[in-house]
Amino acid sequence: MVCADVSGREELTAASIGEAAVAVHVDVSSAVDVEAMVSTAIERFGGLDVLFNNAGISSPLIPLDQFTEDYFDAVMAVNVKGVFLGMKAAIPVLLASGGGSIINTASASGLVGFKNLSLYAASKGAVVQMTKSAALDYAKKGIRINALCPGLTWTGQAGATDDSIPPTDLVPPQPVGRWGMPDELAAAALFLASDESSFVTGVAMPVDGGYTAR
Repeated sequence: MVCADVSGREELTAASIGEAAVAVHVDVSSAVDVEAMVSTAIERFGGLDVLFNNAGISSPLIPLDQFTEDYFDAVMAVNVKGVFLGMKAAIPVLLASGGGSIINTASASGLVGFKNLSLYAASKGAVVQMTKSAALDYAKKGIRINALCPGLTWTGQAGATDDSIPPTDLVPPQPVGRWGMPDELAAAALFLASDESSFVTGVAMPVDGGYTAR
């Protein structure tokens, strides 16, 4: 497994996995970095079977007119261009080996509107549509491409720290009445990566505590 990130935590993540993982410092908005990430997978593990485009940045809860152009560019560079570059680098490798699975992290906000979240929602909506269209491009070529659409999840972007517990006085507006947890998202990603989802492609899968069901 190649653990890729720009934060520096990729080293800690790889170390926690052990010899089966290697850390690579990657800025997903850089084609050079992303291509080096894929090359590392090939050199270290002999090929590539699964790509999980999970990098992303959030945005503040403000109306659209309050965003700056620079912030727009930053969000789109990571959340949209990063997914594009990841798929662009991985697809030729997957085609050469007979196929594989690509998972792109979108969001429930890419499926329905969220007040004061227009910029982030736009970026995740782009990921959903890029996923669906690319899935059609490669459906007969052995590559499955799906999007994971989390609801409000207790991660660092929400203020979580290692081993912290979601606050009971701040319940997100999800029908299940609680935060999602990272391991719940990981289980869904593992399903999409595995052969158990061999008949699943082009799906934007909500893992959102029922938010988009309303």
